[in-house]
Amino acid sequence: MSRQRYFIQIDDLSLARGEHPQTSFSGATVKGLAAAITSGLRESGLHDRWLQMQDDPDEVDPQMGLLDPAAEVSAESARSRVDLVISTDLPHSVIKHRLNLLIGHHWRLHDIK
Repeated sequence: MSRQRYFIQIDDLSLARGEHPQTSFSGATVKGLAAAITSGLRESGLHDRWLQMQDDPDEVDPQMGLLDPAAEVSAESARSRVDLVISTDLPHSVIKHRLNLLIGHHWRLHDIK
């Protein structure tokens, strides 16, 4: 895998919540959001909680559990909007899945470098 930078925008931080309380971001700050995403990419806790919610965890693609201990997330806010930069070796499918768990579909991918 090669390191990619994902440029993501969230229009309203107050709406940035996932569908399930067990995996959803519950903070209120940009710093807290960056920390939650960083943890979700580096550590297994988020994936493990999601896995426990599955009807047949053994059928889940093992790729979905990949981690990047060197993942970095920076976040800046302008009013209620948040701009994120995620730097990681993880594939796009894993990034998308983890963001959806944490903040639902309240984000847009602007660019990948």
